[in-house]
Amino acid sequence: MGLGNFIKRIFVWWDNQTIGTQLWTWRKGKKVGEDEAGNVYYTNADETRRWVIFNGEVEGSRVSPEWHGWLHHTWDELPSDETVPNKPWEKPHLPNLTGTAQAYAPKGSIRKPDPSPRSDYEAWTPE
Repeated sequence: MGLGNFIKRIFVWWDNQTIGTQLWTWRKGKKVGEDEAGNVYYTNADETRRWVIFNGEVEGSRVSPEWHGWLHHTWDELPSDETVPNKPWEKPHLPNLTGTAQAYAPKGSIRKPDPSPRSDYEAWTPE
């Protein structure tokens, strides 16, 4: 690991866990589970603190609803298939795609590769 990577690991939290988080997890953490995205969930010995180490980009919306409830002490049971029954109409959890190429763009948006012409307004031209 070069000096730049070492300094980055000390201060940068959005790219991965910092050295402080890694040391805290190593000393105090007890692994309790992992989700389908590869995120790993931990708690301390007296279960007063709960945290997640992300697999890849650190983005809160990458935590599934079941694990979100556990992280925020909404329920004490670890997520399982029986904890939160899924309805047949529910879609799989997706992370927030804002700011990415997969973000929603309405019809006529200039963010689309080939925007269709808009017909909901008429441009004003001075006389």
